[in-house]
Amino acid sequence: MAEVTLESQPDIHFDIRKEDFGDLATEEMLVNMGPQHPATHGVLRVVLRTDGELVLEAKPYIGYLHRCAEKIGENLQPYQWVPKTDRMDYLAAMNNNHTFSLAIEELCGLEVPERGKYLRIIAAELNRIASHLVSFGTYGLDMGAFTPFLYAFREREYILDLFEALCGARLTYSYIFPGGPNQDLPDGFVERCREFLDYFEPKIDEYNALLSFNHIFVKRTANVGVITAEEAIAYGLSGPCLRASGPRWDLRRVRPYDIYDRFEFDVPVGLDGRSTDGIPDEAVIGDCWNRYFVRMLEMKQSVRIVRQALDQMPADGPFRTKGANKVKLPAASIYFEGENPRGQLGFYIEGDGSQIPYRIKARGPSFCNLSILERVCRNVLLADVPAIIGSIDVVMGEVDR
Repeated sequence: MAEVTLESQPDIHFDIRKEDFGDLATEEMLVNMGPQHPATHGVLRVVLRTDGELVLEAKPYIGYLHRCAEKIGENLQPYQWVPKTDRMDYLAAMNNNHTFSLAIEELCGLEVPERGKYLRIIAAELNRIASHLVSFGTYGLDMGAFTPFLYAFREREYILDLFEALCGARLTYSYIFPGGPNQDLPDGFVERCREFLDYFEPKIDEYNALLSFNHIFVKRTANVGVITAEEAIAYGLSGPCLRASGPRWDLRRVRPYDIYDRFEFDVPVGLDGRSTDGIPDEAVIGDCWNRYFVRMLEMKQSVRIVRQALDQMPADGPFRTKGANKVKLPAASIYFEGENPRGQLGFYIEGDGSQIPYRIKARGPSFCNLSILERVCRNVLLADVPAIIGSIDVVMGEVDR
């Protein structure tokens, strides 16, 4: 057999770069990360252009989970499309139900009874905690820490048990509809919910001791993937990804919707470890560590909101507007945004006088947050890419709608 040499393969081109390595020549390589890869948090394909351990460029490719959800919404009545919103950000289905229902209510002028307003705030904030627990657990898994994943899902089970008692489902709930929730609280729900809050709140400090301030975890995430406030705004980032870079922007606070103006809570933002006590010195505003830690702080604020909602909620009374499922959409349009666990979820809805929308368009926060990946993954180490993707916390169901 003839020996194969480089000279016998004239069509092969090697991009040799010696300027940085002297006599040691290196070769660039394209590496496919995904679309089925545990560190991409879904069916996301990222093509990495690498030079050894250095990532020179990272390009995300989407579309592997597209289901034509918006087009389907233009052939269904709003209440029939609510289950489709569950499947967008499937880790925060209650929040999706909530925002879409508010958009329809504002377009059609529907008024929800007081008890119904509190019920959906309780459901949405419990789901925010459950969503952040998944982010906390899977991010630890991305960084090589398995124990936080077990703890996060243990606590999340309590919330899923509450949701199962509330609506019979544990992931895609279809509980909040235009006009209010589809059913009232079951017996004993309030007591079980308070018991969970008392149990869970101290656990957050345990998680911080276990992972947030763990030396290895801090080294992997602090001062990595830094996004400035200007960049975050320019790329349309929202939610924890935006607030970790400094802006104190939370729609529940700056543009209160539903009854969020009745609750007291703080809006956590990114912290600088060199000027803030108790924060790792390596932490820089807008880095991976802060994007993670903002979610840890937000869970405490959600606990505060749920406690206040349970205290303020009317003991009984109607919780749903009668006839809301038969309402006709006026010949008008509306764009409404709500604060989801991953950022601002918006719905553009246009009616034509019938019961079926003429046009539905969703603005998924994960889609916009993902847009900065190519910029922030430039000239980083290969091991930093899972840290950056995990800190953005995308859910591909709302990227590929």
